[in-house]
Amino acid sequence: MQKKTPRRSMIRLTRRGRVALAATGAVVAVTAVAVPLLIVGGEEAPRASLVIPEGWRSGQVYRAVDKALALHPGATKKSLAKAHLKLPDVAAGNPEGYLFPATYPVDAEATPESLLRFMVDTAYKRFHRSPITAGAQRNAMDVYQVVTIASIVQAEAATKADMGKVARVIFNRLQQGMPLQMDSTLNYALNRSTLNTTTNDTKLKSPYNSYERMGLPPTPIANPGEQAMRAAINPTPGDWLYFVTVKPGDTRFTASYEEHQRNVAEFNRTNGTSGSSAPTSSG
Repeated sequence: MQKKTPRRSMIRLTRRGRVALAATGAVVAVTAVAVPLLIVGGEEAPRASLVIPEGWRSGQVYRAVDKALALHPGATKKSLAKAHLKLPDVAAGNPEGYLFPATYPVDAEATPESLLRFMVDTAYKRFHRSPITAGAQRNAMDVYQVVTIASIVQAEAATKADMGKVARVIFNRLQQGMPLQMDSTLNYALNRSTLNTTTNDTKLKSPYNSYERMGLPPTPIANPGEQAMRAAINPTPGDWLYFVTVKPGDTRFTASYEEHQRNVAEFNRTNGTSGSSAPTSSG
């Protein structure tokens, strides 16, 4: 029989398994938020638009900019040092989380530096205004921590309606001194997107392994949109500690480890996976 309080190594949460978008073209049909276009060099209309979807990682953004500007792969990432991005000091120059999901112009004057600066400046304006800063203070956090939580919410929530519940699971686990055990943080460390996480994966030596490491990961793991940010400062009330998406449209949140195990078993039956390779964690 399971103990009422399972050992830390046995607490396995199942994530929704959001698969990060793989598209890296200059124009992508997704739900990015439209922002004013940056027109460089006058009033000439941009020749194209670069769409950054919610939940993309920085590497995906760099590749999309390379392609949009017809640059050699890796050129945008190399331009970070001379982009002079306005980032919080704690970010240590890493723009992950601050490459705001939106539509950006690509005209004849656009450069990797100008596009990255516009993304970061947009994020900074959206994330460091009163509702977010007040929400961070209310929850005894700084804005960078809010962005980090929002990035996990963005990666984990099966639907926008679930975002507040996923955020609540994160808060509840932090408050109870439990490891987050989010698959999305492991996927970030391994530079992959997968629905399944194995027991061996959870032994990875990485500061992003939220099975082994307590607290939040050291940086955001993706670039969240505003709805995920709102969820991160206003999580839905509840006592949930676990969740699993058994099938599309059926994500189950619970405070009971035993009930969660039953939900995981149903996930395995529905998806034809074994217990050792089923999605694990709330992330």
